[in-house]
Amino acid sequence: MTGTPPGVAAAVEGELRLLDPAVRACADVLAQVLHPDYREIDSTGRIWDRDAMIASLTGQGAPRPGPLTASRMRGVQLDGGQVHLTYDTERKGHLAHRSSLWLFTGTGWALYFHQATPFAATAADIVPRADD
Repeated sequence: MTGTPPGVAAAVEGELRLLDPAVRACADVLAQVLHPDYREIDSTGRIWDRDAMIASLTGQGAPRPGPLTASRMRGVQLDGGQVHLTYDTERKGHLAHRSSLWLFTGTGWALYFHQATPFAATAADIVPRADD
C-alpha cells in the first residue's frame, strides 16, 4: 500500500488553510499561497487574478463569511510539480464542486488555478469515480 504523495499532502494542507476565514483575511498569507499567475473562476462565473482576489478578500469592508465545509477531497500528483485537487464545499446551504491546480515553485507549493461550480444536492449531481 502506498501513502499519499508529498505534493498531494502539501496541496491538501494549503487548500484547507485557504478555507480558514483568518487566512482568507490576511494579505501576506494569501500572497504566499497564491501563485503570481493565479486565476480563479468563481461560482458566479467571474474571473479573478491574484491581485483582485487578495484585494477582495482583505480590503476594508470585505465580506467575512464563515468557513466553508469541505468534503470528498481527492488529489492526484500529475507530475513532480503539479497536483490537481477536487472537492465539494458547503456554506449555509450553498454547494459547490471545486477544482484546484497547485504548482511547486521551488520554494513551496502555490495555488495556480481554482474553479468553483455550484450544484444542487441530488444524487444525479454526484457521480462516483470508478474506484469509489
